[in-house]
Amino acid sequence: MRGQADLFFDYDAPPGPIETRPADEIVIKVRQRSESFKAPDHETAARMLEATGDYRVLRRLQPRPIVVSGAPRQGEKIGVIVDTETTGLDHTRDEVIELGMVAFLYDEEGRIGDVIGTFNGLREPGVSISPEITRLTGITPEMVAGQALDLAAVERFIDAADLIIAHNARFDRPFCERLSRSFQVKAWACSHSEIAWSGFGFEGSKLGYLLTQCGWFHQGHRAVEDCHALLEVLASPLPSGGQAPFGHLLVSARKALVRIWAEGSPFDMKDELKKRGYRWNDGRDGRPKAWFIEIAEDLYEAELRFLRQEIYRREVEPFTQQITAFERFRAA
Repeated sequence: MRGQADLFFDYDAPPGPIETRPADEIVIKVRQRSESFKAPDHETAARMLEATGDYRVLRRLQPRPIVVSGAPRQGEKIGVIVDTETTGLDHTRDEVIELGMVAFLYDEEGRIGDVIGTFNGLREPGVSISPEITRLTGITPEMVAGQALDLAAVERFIDAADLIIAHNARFDRPFCERLSRSFQVKAWACSHSEIAWSGFGFEGSKLGYLLTQCGWFHQGHRAVEDCHALLEVLASPLPSGGQAPFGHLLVSARKALVRIWAEGSPFDMKDELKKRGYRWNDGRDGRPKAWFIEIAEDLYEAELRFLRQEIYRREVEPFTQQITAFERFRAA
């Protein structure tokens, strides 16, 4: 009687009497069938779905490999993307529980090159980690128990960096500067506030949303994974074409701004200042307790006229500061 394996694989057998076959013929047929089987081509399937116009497919973000190299070549610089996970939002009371960094090469035109190093470390804080922080970050008290950052390694990692980048530098810079003074002397850029994402066709500026619109997903809210994600967003072509986001970030970071303090402004004018883009500083960081704004240098005269005519209604000379990437996003 015919073997079971032969019956299973001989799909096209014509009707008629069943003939027995040698065992070696059955083995050959099985091998031929298995060799002709191909694993599914998921990328082709994804492209077919996208081509219908009815589907958008997200691909898992694959971090770039680390390329060990010597000093940057002529015209190349080093950027470091930084992300912190903390016990809360107040850098004067809360603490870093995870620090992630990705170092990469770039040129003057904003083209991103190789990743040349990564750093990731956990740190046990002196304050408790709340259940809400664990829910947001995935970091539990047990994970950080007994953990400490190697600050000497952190300082070596950023030593050659020409630019430090965070997706919310106003948040991350103060926390990083509490860890090490080496962060204080670096130029910083903020990919959240210094890129006009809405003008480039994005409906939001949160990292997860930007990554999704670029066609990827990742394991978010862990420090080094978020650094890799931000790098790819900065390197991705914009929907509107032209220069990638990182090029626009470089242009913004290189500009000097003027910070104007509206000290002693009338209380009943606070809504007008808010509408104009002024932010309130409560004075706890050592800076003036006042409304302030940061604007391009060429807008200073127009802003001075606004303050004199609309806010103070008299001649004033407000306290001003020039702000470069070395001072921007500091807590004080």
